[in-house]
Amino acid sequence: MHKLLPAKTSSFLLALAAGTSTLLAQSEEQANLFDWRGPFQTGVSPETYEGWSFEGEKNLKWTYPLSGRGCPVIVDGKLYSFAYNGDADGPEQRIILSCLDAEKGTKIWEQRFNDFISDTVYSRYGTGSPKVDQETRNVYLLTSTGLFSCFDNAGKLLWQHSLMESFGRLTFPNGRTGAPVIDGDMVITRGITSFWGNQGPARDRFYAFDKHTGEPLWSSEPGTPPKDSSNSTPVFETRDGKRVFYAGTGCGNVVCINANTGQPLWRYHFSKGGVNSTLSIHEPSGTLICIHGKENHDTTNEGRMIGLKLPEKLIGPGEEQAVLDQSCELWRNDLIAFTSSPCLVGDRAYVVDKTGHLCNVDVTNGNVLWREKLDSDNIHASPTYADGILYVPTHNGKFFVIKPSDEKAERLVEMEMEGACLGAPAIWDGHVYVHTTSKLYCFKMGYSKINYLDIPEDKPLEMGTPTALAVVPNELRLTAGESVSLKAYEIDAVGVRGKEVTPSFEAFIPPTAKVKARLDATVDGAKLVTAKSSKESAGMFKGTADGKSGFVRGRLLGNLPYTQDFESFELSVPHEMDGVNYAFPPLPWIGARLKWEIRDHEGGKVLRKTLDRVLFQRATSFIGTEDMKNYTLQADVMTDGNRRIKGDIGVINQRYLISLRGNPKQIEISSNHERIKHSVPFAIKAKAWYTIKSRVDVNEDGSGVVRAKAWEKGQPEPEEWTIEFEHQHANTHGAPGIFGFSPQSQKPVFVDNISITPNS
Repeated sequence: MHKLLPAKTSSFLLALAAGTSTLLAQSEEQANLFDWRGPFQTGVSPETYEGWSFEGEKNLKWTYPLSGRGCPVIVDGKLYSFAYNGDADGPEQRIILSCLDAEKGTKIWEQRFNDFISDTVYSRYGTGSPKVDQETRNVYLLTSTGLFSCFDNAGKLLWQHSLMESFGRLTFPNGRTGAPVIDGDMVITRGITSFWGNQGPARDRFYAFDKHTGEPLWSSEPGTPPKDSSNSTPVFETRDGKRVFYAGTGCGNVVCINANTGQPLWRYHFSKGGVNSTLSIHEPSGTLICIHGKENHDTTNEGRMIGLKLPEKLIGPGEEQAVLDQSCELWRNDLIAFTSSPCLVGDRAYVVDKTGHLCNVDVTNGNVLWREKLDSDNIHASPTYADGILYVPTHNGKFFVIKPSDEKAERLVEMEMEGACLGAPAIWDGHVYVHTTSKLYCFKMGYSKINYLDIPEDKPLEMGTPTALAVVPNELRLTAGESVSLKAYEIDAVGVRGKEVTPSFEAFIPPTAKVKARLDATVDGAKLVTAKSSKESAGMFKGTADGKSGFVRGRLLGNLPYTQDFESFELSVPHEMDGVNYAFPPLPWIGARLKWEIRDHEGGKVLRKTLDRVLFQRATSFIGTEDMKNYTLQADVMTDGNRRIKGDIGVINQRYLISLRGNPKQIEISSNHERIKHSVPFAIKAKAWYTIKSRVDVNEDGSGVVRAKAWEKGQPEPEEWTIEFEHQHANTHGAPGIFGFSPQSQKPVFVDNISITPNS
């Protein structure tokens, strides 16, 4: 029944390999699934089978109690799953990276993570996938909260970034995270961030890190203000002599980015909402296959699928990002998919639309050859293809095995699984793995032998004439008294890295900077040095060698004890709405410039939450480092308003939010509001100042207690804590910060006299 891929598919793979790629020899390496889209980046498995059979439940080999919404990956017999313990209640529900024996379904190791300071709802964890590096076998994962981690294949943590606390990553109720990707020595992730300096405005940004060390390499801002988050996984190719990738964004664009430098090359505005589906490259025609499920940018209709003609000529360094117009669309049809990604097989794309139809699309012209009704609806779940067969889960827990042709979808197997299916099946060594929100399923196909299609491998670009420098790391975070050594490499016009050089560094202020600031550091050769007396600051340095330059940004945060009363700030910025002068908050604070402003209030200077950006009606900003712990955080806070409407205002201590809630008249300890939310009554009056104080104490067994107290400013501090919360798996560290919520951006909230002291 099942042979090798159809002739048109085989010729497609050969064409892909003949351009910029060479074919790998058939080997055991081809059995590994390093990322969820597979080696062709299309949802196609390289496995083919002799004597294939699949009868459904009879093929069930094992299940494992993990709740997930993504796709596992399997390398060297180890299965890596992004999931959560769905049966746990409240604060004990945790995000999990599991490593299982792929044959037996037994646990080898796992890492567990807390959700914190997020608004992820309905246990929407695990909406993504791990990535395994083919060279090192290291495992990379981005959690819903924004913890971006690298582990070795034995489960040892090699490096980690809290993208929320270190890069200003925002969270969203849908919990979508997607999957990291690797190209060469870079690992790339993405998210909507509100960072510092020119990265203060919220944008859907991509960040590249050295896959070995975790050092930041570049950031990219390819779109416009976002309407939604996106978990579209980047897909790569070499075009016009450049290594590039394509992805959908939360601002409704399809974008092309130089993978070596992060330079945005072009964008096409496709949707009024986020584009979440992963794109596919139809190599023979140079067409990008794209689909979305929001309102169209140019019509009032919901969703569409298009074939986008890829530009042959791309812009050069320093040139402005190209904006494509509708003429780039070769075709469009009316299919709608929110986050489900098409599976591209030769000239055919198979996609499950939002109404639960499996659709066969001719990608040479966009014609829909047939629509097969499988379920009542579908959200994330995507099909996977292997040797002439589609494996198709749907949202309501149904699982289909289908043999497609141009005439029909022949149903071979139909069954129901426990829980909802929101990911894609993974295929490895004759096994099919499917995640549901209840468990991970493993099915064993029937076969007498497995063969493998050849896998294309891209040739690395050769280094051209050096034109600039790449400084590593390109983003720094320091505390007073620290120093950091910088490395610099020559790069050519398309970003290919050459030899390491030793530049001279000098402070640099971009001409367009809104805040003309310098990092309080000195230069000692290729090292930036700060003193114990260095002040809280931020800025850039420029490195130059042989007439070529590169840049590095840095933030300097003060050591404990830390105080800030805002009195030293000069109110010199005219406000566009209110006509008063104000000052920007401290530049090194994460996600602060567009959320807060320093204003005069009753003869003193205080921090006031902005009201001109609805996206930031709920504002968190971090004023320390993610590794801080065992500190007491105190501040004076106030909400404007009246009896009917007031805001919430508070502080963040070690990944717990302690806030005075104006409307319900409570003091509350929370992290994720659905899992950690504990409050007690506390009468809060509008336009009255209160002092709030908090600390977190962690025990040797990992449990801990969060404590807070609040009282009217100027009154004696109460001896007893106003509120306490016990957490079995306590957050052991986390950046201090501030929080403000102005419902519908109506009433401002205020902060003053911040102090952070180490616990005795």
